[in-house]
Amino acid sequence: MIPEKVNTLKATDSHFPGTLRQVQPPVTKLYWQGTNPSRWLDKPKVAVVGSRKVSAYGQLVTQQIVERLTDSGVVIISGLAMGVDSIAHQTALSSYGVTVAVLPTALDNIYPPSNLNLATRIVASGGSLISEYSFGSPTYKHNFIVRNRIVCGLADALVITEAAINSGTMHTARFALEAGITVMSVPGNITYQGSEGTNNLIKSGAIPVTDAGDILFALGISPSKATSSRVLAGFGKKQQNIYKLIRGGQSDQDDLAKAAKLSGSQLVSILTELEIAGAIRPTGGGQWVAL
Repeated sequence: MIPEKVNTLKATDSHFPGTLRQVQPPVTKLYWQGTNPSRWLDKPKVAVVGSRKVSAYGQLVTQQIVERLTDSGVVIISGLAMGVDSIAHQTALSSYGVTVAVLPTALDNIYPPSNLNLATRIVASGGSLISEYSFGSPTYKHNFIVRNRIVCGLADALVITEAAINSGTMHTARFALEAGITVMSVPGNITYQGSEGTNNLIKSGAIPVTDAGDILFALGISPSKATSSRVLAGFGKKQQNIYKLIRGGQSDQDDLAKAAKLSGSQLVSILTELEIAGAIRPTGGGQWVAL
């Protein structure tokens, strides 16, 4: 369990995603920790999922795709599972992006337990943990399947980087198709059983992904707007932390200083460095936005 306040997002709230009301069964309430979902729901969002037993190829393409997407300001959504999900979250964090984890358990029971540290990093880096289960709720096998409708329901598109034909990931694809969400799939080795699911999705009409640019094009995002993670890598931890906070939705200068535990003069110096690097820009009134 993460020592962070748990909040709720109800279907009656104005910023509750309409798609979650359409999936079956409909979602009526979400519990969340970390950044308020209203801060990232209006940003481009891609769900990146796949097999728990991921090959070296699946790991590589997941990393390459997620790094490019986060460089372009896309929020990465996944399920905190081992394999592709964990790689997607970890890559988003290392690329200074925002990532959201949807759990099949209540937030007081992080699953898998081995990913507790990853969940903590997600919250600390401007992301969110999401669950439809209240504290103390029991965990059933069925939870792992129905969780997938929330993963894709929060996103503008679903990208599957590697999956066998009988993978639970195929349930996510079905939920997405039923909800009218764009499904995209990375082609794999036709002799490898672990790629049968992704290859079959393409045969069934999913958009093939051979480069992250295919996803950006589907979302209507120009790659030229990307902020390179390699530029940010040249900064220290304080600068990187401020950028993460801004990208996660913190925009007020006073709030940034408080969250980062910096003096006003220290923050101004860091903001100036980030602005010169082209990572952020002022919007007036002491407000900032990440580029």
